[in-house]
Amino acid sequence: MPRDWGIEKLKLSARVQSIEGSKTARFIPLLEQMRQVGRSVISLAIGEPAADTPPAVIEATVKALQQQKTRYSEMAGLKELRAALATRFENCSPENIAIFNGSKQALYAAFQTLCNPGDEVIVPLPCWVSFPEQVRLAGGEPVFVPTVDHQLDMAAIRSAANEKTRAILINSPNNPTGAVYPRRDLEQIARLAEEKDLYIVADEAYSYFVYDNLSYDSVYDLDSIRDRLIVTRSFSKHYAMTGFRVGYTVAPKETAAAMVRLHSHLTGNVCTFAQYGALAALDMDEKLLARGRMDLQRKRDLAYDQVRELFPCIRPQGAFYLFPDISGHLEKDEHSGDFAARILERAGVAVVPGEDFGLDGHVRICFAAPEEQLTEAFKRIREVL
Repeated sequence: MPRDWGIEKLKLSARVQSIEGSKTARFIPLLEQMRQVGRSVISLAIGEPAADTPPAVIEATVKALQQQKTRYSEMAGLKELRAALATRFENCSPENIAIFNGSKQALYAAFQTLCNPGDEVIVPLPCWVSFPEQVRLAGGEPVFVPTVDHQLDMAAIRSAANEKTRAILINSPNNPTGAVYPRRDLEQIARLAEEKDLYIVADEAYSYFVYDNLSYDSVYDLDSIRDRLIVTRSFSKHYAMTGFRVGYTVAPKETAAAMVRLHSHLTGNVCTFAQYGALAALDMDEKLLARGRMDLQRKRDLAYDQVRELFPCIRPQGAFYLFPDISGHLEKDEHSGDFAARILERAGVAVVPGEDFGLDGHVRICFAAPEEQLTEAFKRIREVL
């Protein structure tokens, strides 16, 4: 008799059984299945810019392939890429930089490097779906604290810090809310980290996407905290290179070296020719990138004007997400997942339930889609409601 591969007789590890797969990544095959059966679907679920990857990046990547740049590279990343990135951070050297397969792997490496079993990491809610699971995979425990109008609640963070706390996670601009944290709050976080001897992990994947001429402050700008800080950033959003999977960290040299040791046992180096594409991205004219940011600000305004006709919503300052409160449209015992399923089935519009980010009664809407799709999506949602 042929073996039934659907019956699992051996047990999997408790570690992997304790986590869920990415709740946003699950939309990719689901949407493809719906399209294959002829459904008209507009996806506002995937956090991906609509713009094409810049020609200069494509050309550099193709050139690297043609020149046989297809061998192993240094585990920490190409020297010239790390050197170019180091110039963008004050008092930073290439040894402070490590290249990873997107900022997602960089964050995974950060928590694996910092956390011992039982350590706690303070995570403000709502939060990106992978933060809690990455902390758990490192043997740690995420400790969730609420935000106030999507801004940090400093009293709640201070109250959550105890002898088990290892790190505080800061994500600004925030996914899913688009909140940008002011310098005064970052300074308070820095003082708390110094007082309690904690690390700060700063996910700054959306650092370029800040609107309305609002100044953006990186945690790295606070020089007194750099010896206990890991910053992660990505080429994915800024340069429309999501499929390249190139991200990086800025960290103390010893911490960066430890993360690279871990990296050497996971994937080895990041795709070599993709790194040459990333190097070309750093040489791009900032005016071209600024036009892309202004395009997203225009889409933000378009989407915000339409969404607030339907739901209460705090105007996002950065990233490319709206996080409206849809609780007024929930029926008895319903959750945001039920609402998102109803909108997908009846309107053919995909949004992400707020419960996936730790805050029910909301949905995340990505406004990086083409403007005509945004207009049509809100029209469909309005008709269903």
